[in-house]
Amino acid sequence: MNQTAEKNIYEEGQVVLINKPLKWTSFDIVRKIRNTTKAKTGHAGTLDPLATGLLICCTGKMTKKINEYQAQEKEYTGTFTIGATTPTYDLESEPTDFKPLDSITEQLIHDTTKQFLGELQQLPPIHSAIKQNGKPIYELARKGVEVKVEPRTIVIKEFEITAIALPVINFRVVCSTGTYIRSLANDFGAALGVGGYMSSLCRTRIGQFKLEDAWEIEKFVEELGGTFKPKV
Repeated sequence: MNQTAEKNIYEEGQVVLINKPLKWTSFDIVRKIRNTTKAKTGHAGTLDPLATGLLICCTGKMTKKINEYQAQEKEYTGTFTIGATTPTYDLESEPTDFKPLDSITEQLIHDTTKQFLGELQQLPPIHSAIKQNGKPIYELARKGVEVKVEPRTIVIKEFEITAIALPVINFRVVCSTGTYIRSLANDFGAALGVGGYMSSLCRTRIGQFKLEDAWEIEKFVEELGGTFKPKV
């Protein structure tokens, strides 16, 4: 099949699984796919620039499925760093308020996960893309404008600690849509009494879509005959 015919497939409608690289925005990926395929493109669930992993992109008529895919259960792996906090709940801002970890045991860490299983009320980070008065609240927060967020009902189905090398804790979480893992990191650190923030994050699954089946964005562009220019 020639490249023109390939691209017509995307104009008709395709689901493209991409492994989002570190420091790329979700819109960077959408723009790259749209420019390569010349097709209408959207994504089913934002990943922050400092997160990696599965991004579902839909082209053409399949953009009608975005809300359906976005509502599906998600799985993440990553790391929390405890003993400090950050304003953004991740490494987009500098850690402050350092505390000693003398009281933290592996048993306490594992036991504390039980507080975060099931249906919960979670406050989203003020540094997030939620809109207030038509503007993303992270823009308001950066300007020092007071931002008020309402708690959201979320479900955490699984919360597993996979490794501990203090101050870093490796985890795996299966959760409902709308869950902020950054907020979970902040809340988990608070429950331990020493603070915490998300230091890395990878989305490994959305519904039945798995990261292992995703394209690297460079390979996807080159497969369609495009020229890949790395993001600086």
